[in-house]
Amino acid sequence: MLEFALASNNSASVTSLASAISQATHSLAVGVPSLAHLSVLDMAVIAIYFAMVMWIGFYLKKRANTSEEFFMAGREMTAWIAGLSFVSANLGSLELMGWAGSTYQYGILAAHWYWIGAIPAMLFLGIVMMPFYYVSKTHSVPGYLKLRFGQGSSVVAAFSFAFMTILMSGVNMFSMALVMKVVLGWDITFSIVVSSLAVAAYVALGGLRSAIFNEVLQFVLIWGGALLVPILGLIEAGGWTGLKAKIAANIAAGAIPAGDYTHMWRGLGHFQDNPMGVHWTGIILGLGFAISFGYWTTDFLVVQRVLAANSLRSARMAPVIGSFFKMAVPFIVILPGLLGLVVLQNADGSHMRLFGEDFVSAHPGMGLHSYNEVLPLMLVRYCSPGLLGLGITALIAGFMSGMAGNVSAFAAVWTYDIYQPLINKKAKDSHYVAVGRWATVLGVVVSIGAAYLVMNAKGIMDYVQALFSFFIAPLLGSILMGMFWKRATKQGGFWGLLVGTLTSISLWAWVHFNPSALRYVAISPYAKDMAENMYRALWSFCATVIVTFIVSMLTTARPVAELNGLVYGATKLPTEEPVPFYKNEYYWAAMAVIVFLGLNIIFW
Repeated sequence: MLEFALASNNSASVTSLASAISQATHSLAVGVPSLAHLSVLDMAVIAIYFAMVMWIGFYLKKRANTSEEFFMAGREMTAWIAGLSFVSANLGSLELMGWAGSTYQYGILAAHWYWIGAIPAMLFLGIVMMPFYYVSKTHSVPGYLKLRFGQGSSVVAAFSFAFMTILMSGVNMFSMALVMKVVLGWDITFSIVVSSLAVAAYVALGGLRSAIFNEVLQFVLIWGGALLVPILGLIEAGGWTGLKAKIAANIAAGAIPAGDYTHMWRGLGHFQDNPMGVHWTGIILGLGFAISFGYWTTDFLVVQRVLAANSLRSARMAPVIGSFFKMAVPFIVILPGLLGLVVLQNADGSHMRLFGEDFVSAHPGMGLHSYNEVLPLMLVRYCSPGLLGLGITALIAGFMSGMAGNVSAFAAVWTYDIYQPLINKKAKDSHYVAVGRWATVLGVVVSIGAAYLVMNAKGIMDYVQALFSFFIAPLLGSILMGMFWKRATKQGGFWGLLVGTLTSISLWAWVHFNPSALRYVAISPYAKDMAENMYRALWSFCATVIVTFIVSMLTTARPVAELNGLVYGATKLPTEEPVPFYKNEYYWAAMAVIVFLGLNIIFW
């Protein structure tokens, strides 16, 4: 059981809330007593939101009649719309819930996923890689691999990506159902089914265009609702200085494990000096390169939004615009997790985890709360009637955004990269639109099953980053070798991608069945799950590059004339009209780099 304890004068509210929590049970099969009661105003806010997203789906259905409109939004999005959707597709309930919980578990190190784990890769996508994706007019990243390496590589990438998006969609479902269970006491299955039906309806009706417009709406709601927790929490904790002092006091008292929870780089000199058990090489090479570049430059979920831009300049500007918003996200995601380190604790005075122990796994049946429930618990603490409805709507919006992104990406990859080349090559365009709509429904149904797999995961983001190491890091190796090396061959691309994927899965299985293997995979026995994911991603990327290189050197390369539009040095990029500096993507990319460096110095 949990009670909320922070050195403050809110003893009455704390006692009553603790009493409410103590009545909660851990059952997932039936509803549980709620921690909060929604007022009429709260319910109205939530109802209005659902009505708006459904109206958008029905309104845009008439503009989703061709495959180009349904899967690529007609390529009509402005840089700002594409950029906000680009970030919002990544800012789902998975991000809000998962990283708040990971911050409680690992401290401010979780912010690395928003700065070094995102900004360099987003700028690289916009400035360097976007011209090739956009000029080739591909509908997906596997589609690019088909053009570069042939059908074999495309099929491997398509099946890997389809499998990953279904699992990721399941994570979003589970995250939202967890909020409903913790905050409102709703049955978890009921929450999953109702919310999933809403997403299936508006994506199936309006396609990518509907998903993008809803993501922009959801972006605004997420910021409006999620800002409440960090602002009110910092006021109660005495600002950033007071928060750091209270965390230090909890470490000294043994309430939380020893470690540096408030500095991003200072404790990365040795594996055992930080809560994540990671070295700076893992952060820079594993996260900052293999996982980050893999996700932001090859994950079709986010790249699809940029491909919908109305021009090449808009396509290049979209990730640059998104990078500024991405750097601000830790304020609404990371801060609640840090505040939880001084706010959330068990009734016996110990925190939700003790020296790395997961209380939920260690004490089943005791009604204990896991890392994943930090954000909804904080939401209940700080949001009064009326504001609670806005906060819950923000989490619902995050869920809808994340799930819609995965489902729309799955529909496109299934239709273009699996169904069309392998099942029905010569159907009419209207047939492929119908297949895309049915694929949306299929994706939602399968995702519901995947949601139940996540329930046994200790931390949501540990689970997600493991998926990225399996599928995203090897894909990055194939894309970079194909895009920047003319000599890369069809056979090299296929075997490199396949071996890289199998390498990552094999390394995971090795550690899973033989925990002592951690010292080899993650270079240290002190590494935690997240650190292991970083190094596993790095090794799978290296395996992909090495195998692609060796096989390519032993096989015949395509003539350079056939690589136009696909490879640097063999492609003539379209010229762009000069614009004032304040509209130039290179200028804003330089500004983003300056802000990025400044943030890392401030929180060094």
